[in-house]
Amino acid sequence: MSRFFKFFAVTLLLGVGSVALAQDANEEKEPVYQITETLNVPHTAVDNQGSSGTCWCFAGIGFVEAEILRMYGKEFNLSEMFVVRNAWSEKVAKFVRMHGNSTLSQGGEVCDVLYMINKYGMMPEADYTGKVIGEDRHMHSEMNEVIGSVARAVIKNGNKKLSPAYPKALQGVLDAYLGDVPEDFTVDGKKYTAKSFAEAYPIDPANYIEICSFTSEPYYEPHVVEIPDNWTWTPAYNMPLDELMGAVDYALEHGYTLGWAQDVSNKGFSGKTGIGIVPEDPEATLWEEIVAEKKVTDEDHQKAYDNWDAGDDHSMLVVGIAKDQNGNKYYKIKNSWGDRGPYKGYWYCSEQYLRQYTIFFTLHKDALSKDMAKKIKVKR
Repeated sequence: MSRFFKFFAVTLLLGVGSVALAQDANEEKEPVYQITETLNVPHTAVDNQGSSGTCWCFAGIGFVEAEILRMYGKEFNLSEMFVVRNAWSEKVAKFVRMHGNSTLSQGGEVCDVLYMINKYGMMPEADYTGKVIGEDRHMHSEMNEVIGSVARAVIKNGNKKLSPAYPKALQGVLDAYLGDVPEDFTVDGKKYTAKSFAEAYPIDPANYIEICSFTSEPYYEPHVVEIPDNWTWTPAYNMPLDELMGAVDYALEHGYTLGWAQDVSNKGFSGKTGIGIVPEDPEATLWEEIVAEKKVTDEDHQKAYDNWDAGDDHSMLVVGIAKDQNGNKYYKIKNSWGDRGPYKGYWYCSEQYLRQYTIFFTLHKDALSKDMAKKIKVKR
């Protein structure tokens, strides 16, 4: 074989190998967790909270949109920021009444959306986006600081009495960062105000409850869940963890979504894979293979809550049930981080994950079984 031919042959082989390696690199790897949905409750599209701590409102609006779809057969894209600005008004008012001894942050709960809609109404996203500062995504850091400065200036009580001007000052801040609120708008050819639109598709907070599971409180009784973002001091009905998970399944199986307050600041929640699990071995290398999960008990859940391992740092919407290739159970979760991740904005969190990290759920009281409604003394 000539020296030239040898050189040509080796070059050709190397070239072919390079192409093959490039093709392999470009091929998507099969996901470790192969998820199959077994139940999907109708709901609206995934949205994006951007750089704002308003997950509670995006989960809550998603919850309300799913309820309107379920009860009235209408699909709307509702404004989160109309709810957010009204919640800020209520938070600052409580902060002042409590002489600064209450939570003043951008956080909240799904149930807050129900309260704000009941008091102030609702409107379509197209009529109030809250994006007026020249950004294409929500950016609230500066606004939050300005609101906090206004509130803290008020409670200093420099005039030796509260001024009637501060609510106007707060509304001016909200107008500047979120935009002026339209007096009316048109939907399906009919003119509405925020209040009349909400009255056309009523969502009565009295028809919704929260459920939780803590060994520190009596079962089947309501108590205020002690977390900073529960600034409305909303109570939740307490029950054993097995019964809580049974209530979640019953609701989903009967066509109801659930607002979910939980913790995602843990090793088992992966944005890259779109999966949430509770590994049995805390030191296990995750996401390269399916690992064994811890069997979470009532005591485990309580301990995680007491030790701040299970806090309330995020809210999402539970919309379905799924399983992996080994038959392990998961819940389909609608998030509010846009189409991020392999499931385009959805996460699949294992049954053990919900048992470990749930703070409470929000759901329609009719989503309870008759037996459970009777146990917690809720009239349906």
